[in-house]
Amino acid sequence: MKQYYHAAAVTPSDSVPLTIRASAFVVGANGTVKVNTIYDTGVTLTCVAGFVYPLTVTKIYSTGTSATGIVGLW
Repeated sequence: MKQYYHAAAVTPSDSVPLTIRASAFVVGANGTVKVNTIYDTGVTLTCVAGFVYPLTVTKIYSTGTSATGIVGLW
């Protein structure tokens, strides 16, 4: 498993990209997370709380995201 040295709470937004390029994320409560990947591909994931999703993302949308407690890791 990859080790991450930084973590920050993420506020989902339809207009503002992440200020950092998170190389993974985790959610605190189950739900969906709509993201843009590093290649600007949009995808909606069904996420389970506590699982680390090793996907580099540049934006986490508020529309289409129902999971809460999202933390970006890098």
